[in-house]
Amino acid sequence: MPPGVTGTAAFIPRTRRAVPLPNEPQVYARRLRAVLIRSVPLLEARGIVIVALAGAVGVISAVLVTGMSEVVQGLHFLLFGVQPGGRLSGMFSLQSPFQALIPAIGGILLGLTVIWLRKRKFRTPVDPIEANALYGGRMSLTDTFIIAGQTMISSGFGASVGLEAGYTQVGSGLASRLARALRLRRNDVRILVGCGAAGAIAAAFDAPLTGAFYGFELIIGIYSVANVAPVMTAAICASLTAEMFGVVPFPMELSGLPELTASQYLPFLLLGLLGGAASIAIMHLVSLVERGFARLAIDGSLRPVIGGVAVGLLGLITPQVLSSGHGALHREFAMNYGLAVVASVFVLKLAASAISLGSGFRGGLFFASLFLGALLGKAFAGVMAIISPATGIDPSVAAVVGMTSLAVGVVGGPLTMTFLALESTRDLTLTGVVLAASLMAAILVRETFGYSFSTWRFHLRGETIRSAHDVGWMRNLTVGKMMRQDVRTVDAAKTLAAFRKDVPLGSAQRVIAVDEDQHYVGVLIVAELHSDPSDGETPVLALAKFTDAVLVPTMNVQSAAETFQRAGAEELAVVEDFDNRAVVGLLTEGHLMRRYAEELDKARRDLSGEG
Repeated sequence: MPPGVTGTAAFIPRTRRAVPLPNEPQVYARRLRAVLIRSVPLLEARGIVIVALAGAVGVISAVLVTGMSEVVQGLHFLLFGVQPGGRLSGMFSLQSPFQALIPAIGGILLGLTVIWLRKRKFRTPVDPIEANALYGGRMSLTDTFIIAGQTMISSGFGASVGLEAGYTQVGSGLASRLARALRLRRNDVRILVGCGAAGAIAAAFDAPLTGAFYGFELIIGIYSVANVAPVMTAAICASLTAEMFGVVPFPMELSGLPELTASQYLPFLLLGLLGGAASIAIMHLVSLVERGFARLAIDGSLRPVIGGVAVGLLGLITPQVLSSGHGALHREFAMNYGLAVVASVFVLKLAASAISLGSGFRGGLFFASLFLGALLGKAFAGVMAIISPATGIDPSVAAVVGMTSLAVGVVGGPLTMTFLALESTRDLTLTGVVLAASLMAAILVRETFGYSFSTWRFHLRGETIRSAHDVGWMRNLTVGKMMRQDVRTVDAAKTLAAFRKDVPLGSAQRVIAVDEDQHYVGVLIVAELHSDPSDGETPVLALAKFTDAVLVPTMNVQSAAETFQRAGAEELAVVEDFDNRAVVGLLTEGHLMRRYAEELDKARRDLSGEG
């Protein structure tokens, strides 16, 4: 017994304190992980743990995707009378003209959620691409449930949007929460977020390779040896789970396709370019419609109601424009419509999707781009049959090529779309021409536009990210964290002679000139001022450099590097802000680039699984 300790207090175990531990959930998570590792030595192998978690994430994603799909199909049955196994967009006409009001009712419900969120001051939800690019994979479960609920309302009430955005949100959101509950490191969280999205897409299309490459290309941002096993595991587990629930495969039943000849590659490459150009036009159109609704002198919660009325009126013309378009795509592959019909459905579906998204319905263009691309391909085949029948372009092949080409431009990921075509058609002969056309579309979009639909919407919000590559660490590496605070300043009104006396040659390399209010004026190069032939009564203000080039503490490393490059400076002052130019520090370009290289090297090691 320690000296001075008597009585029963001496026998109370230290671990049984009555005072609760701080941050108990995190403490319990660490203890659970430590117990598991001690109990099961195999868990010390980090890669195996991530693969096991990825498999669980894939199963969870498939269950959630199936549940969301069933909810939407149930709404279609209740609201539109769609029979089990049928699809809303596969109907030839609405059963009643009053059903054209159903999208407007969905708009009312969506508007009420907008009002509710506004009152509670919710910020804009973060999706998987943004989370992996900026926040190390951290996603909010609240955001996840909001997006999933709004997406089901939108698609369930007939708005011309797809469910894929909601699918990937729930898969990635719960994967992120699981990874953070286990306190995994940043790159492991990002990988599991990609696994959640991969599992969701694999389950939705019963296509594990498509889901895996969706995770690689769009959510993680890179294909590497370190992430291949977990992402593929998640996609395969999700696909198998979806099959157990009886998920209907992607509707592309093609048979008796003719053999492709070398002479047909050139027209299909042209179709790839047309798909890329069409995707750019579609993204601009959605933004234009969105700005049009924003200019209306009405509250944002009423815009989905107006959009719902417009979509309902288009649905009276043809229900193929309603919801995501699975049934309509099946009809296009199963039936041989004329060029005029195909072109008219393309225009109507494009208008319905643009109005739905522009008015505020929640969803994405993933499946709409597939349907529109198939229509574009069939229209291309029809035109080629008129102007060059000798090429012998098959409409079904053209539909597959057009589908993947346009979707590559909107969604991104040429390999994702190539594998979707391969797994959906089970026809290897299409792979080469589909991949070639997809690459042409991707090159055109990247070189002339630079964004997919998701990253284009980030751009409209003021974000600069173009992919899911992890750039969040660059934002965290700010000027305020790198600058020196021991800054020597002198009065800008001081004469050159007085400066030489107060700042001898060799005592400093650079000094900051400030005015009487201690605001930044410029940088003084000590050696240059000592060698300057000017009169000794000349104020040092006249010799100050970089008077208009300053940094602020909130600048990230990329913005600071661009400022150094524009100014041609080796050292710049850091001021409080651009309005109040009070000097708070100094930063050299060499130190900035050194810190950037260190963080970049660390990010690469994390990505490759080292360290």
